[in-house]
Amino acid sequence: MFQQTRRLSQYSRHVCFLLSMTMSSVFVVGMSQGAKAQGTSAAKDLVANGPIPGQPSKQSTEVNNPATTANEISKSSAGNSNDATMDEQLNSLRKQLADQQRQIDELRRLLQARELPNGRQAEMTATNSAAPTTVDPKPGYSSTAPSTSANIGQEPAAQPAPLSFRIGSAYITPVGFMDFTAVFRSTNTGNNIGTNFNAIPFSNTAQGNLSEIRLSMQNSRIGFRVDAKVHGARVIGYMESDFLGNNPNNTFVSSNSNTLRSRLYWVDVRKNKFEFLGGQSWSMMTPGRTGISPIPADLFYTQNVDVNYQVGLTWARQAQFRMVYHPNDNVAIGLSIENPEQFVGNPISITFPKGLATVLGPQFDAGGSNATPNLHPDIIGKVALDKKLGDRAFHIEGVAFMRGFKDTFPNAGSFAHSTKEGGGGAVNFNLEVIKNVRLISNNFFSAGGGRYVFGQAPDIIVKPDGSISLIKTFSTVQGIEATVKTNTLLYAYYGGVVSKRNFVVDTTDPLLAKIGYGFPGAPTAQNRAIQEGTFGLTQTFWRDAKYGALQFMAQYSYLTRSPWSVAAGTPTKAKSNMLFLNLRYSLPGSAPKKVD
Repeated sequence: MFQQTRRLSQYSRHVCFLLSMTMSSVFVVGMSQGAKAQGTSAAKDLVANGPIPGQPSKQSTEVNNPATTANEISKSSAGNSNDATMDEQLNSLRKQLADQQRQIDELRRLLQARELPNGRQAEMTATNSAAPTTVDPKPGYSSTAPSTSANIGQEPAAQPAPLSFRIGSAYITPVGFMDFTAVFRSTNTGNNIGTNFNAIPFSNTAQGNLSEIRLSMQNSRIGFRVDAKVHGARVIGYMESDFLGNNPNNTFVSSNSNTLRSRLYWVDVRKNKFEFLGGQSWSMMTPGRTGISPIPADLFYTQNVDVNYQVGLTWARQAQFRMVYHPNDNVAIGLSIENPEQFVGNPISITFPKGLATVLGPQFDAGGSNATPNLHPDIIGKVALDKKLGDRAFHIEGVAFMRGFKDTFPNAGSFAHSTKEGGGGAVNFNLEVIKNVRLISNNFFSAGGGRYVFGQAPDIIVKPDGSISLIKTFSTVQGIEATVKTNTLLYAYYGGVVSKRNFVVDTTDPLLAKIGYGFPGAPTAQNRAIQEGTFGLTQTFWRDAKYGALQFMAQYSYLTRSPWSVAAGTPTKAKSNMLFLNLRYSLPGSAPKKVD
C-alpha cells in the first residue's frame, strides 16, 4: 500500500510539472500569435481606411524626414529576421507542446489504472492497447514507440495477453499450464510422478520398507489450439506436449532437464452432421463426459494428480482416424481406426512355452519394444447420448471394440501362423444427481483388451502349439464429483482391475510345467486384482481468460495388489499409501466462441 501511494505521488508530481510546462508554452505561443495578429490587423486598417484622424501619418513622416525613412528601412529588415526567428521558436514550442501532451495523456492513464480494480484495469489497458505507448520497455512487455526521459524509472502498464490471435482466418489460442508436483509414497515403487500400479512392492522386500518422495515439474503442458472456418466446415487443430518423455538415467542429479514428449496432435473437421479426425488423440475407448469429442475437457480421466490417473480407467493416446455422425444435438455415433499393439505385460507377465520363448518374445510388446508386428488396427465403435433429466445433465455411452493378434513359429522345417480376434466393450455414464454433484460409473469387459486398462493385464497367452489364447479382463471406476461454492471441487473414486487366469501344461518342456497366466506357482507379477481408493480436492484461487488460473490440488490414494499365487508364509497382498500435492498456473486464453 505504501509503495502504491508513493508511486501515485511520483506520478502526480510528473503531471504537475508537465502541466506547468504546458501552460508556459501555451502562454508564450499565445502572446506571440497575438502580437503577430495585431500587427497584421493594423496594416490592413491602414491600407483600407488611411491614417487615423488626429494622428500623424507614419508614411508622411518618413517622406518628410529622409533620415527617419532610412532608419525605418533598417528596422524593417531586422524585423523580417526577427519574424523568421520567432517562427522557428513557435514551431519548436508546438513540437514540445505535442510531446508534453502525449506524456500527460500517458501519465493520466497510468494514474487511472492504479486506481481501478484489476478487471477494469485490464479492460482499460486492452482498450488502449492499439495506441502507441511510450512506457519504458521491460522484460515481458512491448513498446511501439521510443522511450523518453520522462519514462525512466516508471513501471510499465500491464498488457493482458489476447484470448487468441488471428492469422488469416484462423484463430490460435495457447493451451497449457505450469505444474509443481510433490509425490509421497509409503513404498518404493521405483516410479516418478506416475504410478506403476501393477508393480508395487511387498512388505517382505527392501522396496516395500522404503518410502519415496518426488518433486517435479514434468506434468507441465504446452500447446496450442487452432480454430478456423474452411468452405463452410469448422476446423480445429490441437497440439499438446508435456515433459514426461524418456529421461536419461542421471536427469535428477544436477540439471533436471526433463524430456519433452507429444501427447496430442490432431485435426478435426466437422461440416453439418459429419465429423472427421486424424492424428494422435485420446482413444475412443476413453470415457466421455459429453458427446464423442477429442477435446480434453469433454473426456473423463478423473481429477487425479497422478499422471497415470486411476486404476481401472480405460484409456490410451494413440494415432487414429475417426468418423462421427451427429444425427441430432443429443446423439453421436462414432467409429475409430486406431494404432494396435499386441501386449503381454510390462514387464512381461505371461510365461511362454519353453520351446518357443526365443522366437515368440520379439513378436509381442513386453514394455520394451517399439517394433511389434500387428495383424490389423484396433477398431472401436461408440454411441453416446446426452439428455436433460429435468434440469440435470445425463450422459451415457456404449463402446465396442475388435482387436487382432498374430504370431509365427517354427513348424516341420517351415513356419506356421496363429491368428486370433479379440474384443470387448464398455458401458459408461455420468449423471448430475443434484446441482453440481455428479455420479460417474465406467465399466469395461474384454477378451484380449488388457492394454486398454493402462496395461495392467496382458492381452493373450501362447500355447505350446503356438496358438494364441485370449485373457479376459474386467475393470471399473466408480466415483462422485462435487463442486462446492464455485471454487472448490471435491472428488472420490474407487477403481479396480480383475484379470482371469488362463494356463496350460507346457508340452515343450520335459518337466511339463504349467505356463500362461495365473497358474499355481506363477510369479507374483501375474496379478489377480489391483484396487485403488482415492479422494481429493482442487481449490481454485482465481480463474479468468485474461490472466489464467491458479489452483492447488491434493490427492490421497490407497493401493493394493493381489497376485494369483504367492509363496507360503509370504504376504498375499502388496499395499501402498500415496499423497500427491500440486500447484498449477494455467495459461490465459480461451477459444473463440464463434469463428467467421
